[in-house]
Amino acid sequence: MLHFRTVVLALTAWTLALPAQPRIGQIEIYGTRKIPQDKIRKALGLSPGDPLTKPKGEIEDTLESIDGVVQAQVEAFCCEQGKPILYVGILERGARNVQYRSFPDQDLALPDEVTRAYAVFTTALERASAEGDLKEDLSNGYSIMQNPACQAAQAKFVDLAEKHLVVLRNILKNARNSEARAIAAYVIGYAPDKAAVIGDVQLAMQDPDGGVRANAARTIRGFAFYSFARPNANLKVQATWFVELANSIELGDRLEAAKGLLLFTEKRDETVLANIRDRAMPSLLEMAHWQYLAHALPAFLVVGRVSGLTDEELEKAWSDGDRDKILKSIEKPAKK
Repeated sequence: MLHFRTVVLALTAWTLALPAQPRIGQIEIYGTRKIPQDKIRKALGLSPGDPLTKPKGEIEDTLESIDGVVQAQVEAFCCEQGKPILYVGILERGARNVQYRSFPDQDLALPDEVTRAYAVFTTALERASAEGDLKEDLSNGYSIMQNPACQAAQAKFVDLAEKHLVVLRNILKNARNSEARAIAAYVIGYAPDKAAVIGDVQLAMQDPDGGVRANAARTIRGFAFYSFARPNANLKVQATWFVELANSIELGDRLEAAKGLLLFTEKRDETVLANIRDRAMPSLLEMAHWQYLAHALPAFLVVGRVSGLTDEELEKAWSDGDRDKILKSIEKPAKK
């Protein structure tokens, strides 16, 4: 059976880890329902193999000048065979748009020991990512990574979350500084009483900052794994915001949404499946077609489960190279 329970770092900053003169490996366009993708590609003016030299803002301004495009989001993900993948997100006029909460506005600061501990963790995580060592265990309701340096750093969060819980909750809701909110969204997941903080973390999945939403999504995945394994824990975790973020224009939101929904669809809960069918199926289908397999796989499994296929059937189709055949069989009824 296929499982996808590893942390995947989305290095989506425009220049992060890119070669000095990067050439585009692949281009993925998502969010288009009415506007032909050929029109987007023509305005984009870039093809695989071209150097990635145009400024991000300039490309987005050009795309937003197309009639019917409300917003464009362009991100370079590094790397597939040494070449960045250019993801082009399009929000069309009248399309379903994700609504985030307003920016908090209070000048609040995290305790220094929390900030230092998180910095140690992120440094270790970057090294682990470079080595491909990203396996994690969520059985405690929070991430414990296999990598020794990451694991040692995460172990400190347990005491810090309990010691500074009141501060972390206040930061998460009210701090102006988005980096502080992002740290709080991750560390608060190690709090002993998960039921007491789940509302705070669900709210953070509606944060206006993508980094905060990503950490909140990782925390919620840990809570969900814990609650599914312990039905008597009285911990109610909702898939609602993972479904909504699947429609986001931002690549990071979509990646976290697919990974979250992969967990929520394991038990084939009909309420979750119906919500996905109603609100996120087209977005997940286009993600399932992506050429970069690590990004396509979670969405492929989710849409397959929603369509009634077993994990064994999906695993065989994926391994046999029949992904497109499966997706076409799913898309025909969806279009009707």
